[in-house]
Amino acid sequence: MKEDSFRDFVLDQLGSLEGVSCRAMFGGYGLYLGADFFGIVYDGRLYFKTDDSTREKYRDRGMGPFAPGGDQVLKSYYEVPEEIVEDDEELASWAREAASRKGKRKGRAPAAKRR
Repeated sequence: MKEDSFRDFVLDQLGSLEGVSCRAMFGGYGLYLGADFFGIVYDGRLYFKTDDSTREKYRDRGMGPFAPGGDQVLKSYYEVPEEIVEDDEELASWAREAASRKGKRKGRAPAAKRR
């Protein structure tokens, strides 16, 4: 992976969450907790997956949806406020919440249960 100090900072801040990984995608990075895609690091900003029950928390802090350019807007991903990114415990809590949002496995069969 190419050098990206913001990505590295975010991953360091999420260090208390076991199973967090990062993959390059579309000029940015996708964040995963286990197999669950929950966040995007793009152009020095962090976005987490939201749903109807969590989106307002982001809007109330003046945050907007992920809009990488042009008319493309992913309304289920909202920017994480800077004060949350800088607080590793709070960020881990928001990340756990984002990873648990509905629809994360859209179109896929449920994972097999382990015995």
